[in-house]
Amino acid sequence: MTYVITKACVATCDTACVSACPVDCIVGPVPLDELRSVPIADRPQRFPGLQMFIDPDACIDCNSCMDECPVAAIYPEDSLPTEYKGDLARNAEFFRRARSA
Repeated sequence: MTYVITKACVATCDTACVSACPVDCIVGPVPLDELRSVPIADRPQRFPGLQMFIDPDACIDCNSCMDECPVAAIYPEDSLPTEYKGDLARNAEFFRRARSA
């Protein structure tokens, strides 16, 4: 099992989950330094639609990220609420594209 960041993260990207992850498996399409240079309140305007993703191959299922997420956007894969089932595929697609680049 792995954890999935859902669309509830979109434009929030607090990055507390990134700091909590002991294996650095949470990434996004914007470099972390650039993302963190923008105040959290300004991120929705600066990075519309942006969210973070958990690498399912690197995730060790420790739950640290879920506990730190301020918007409750992270769920275990096997406990995804129905409205977030599509986020599992979106997460897989992000890493498929990243690995083929």
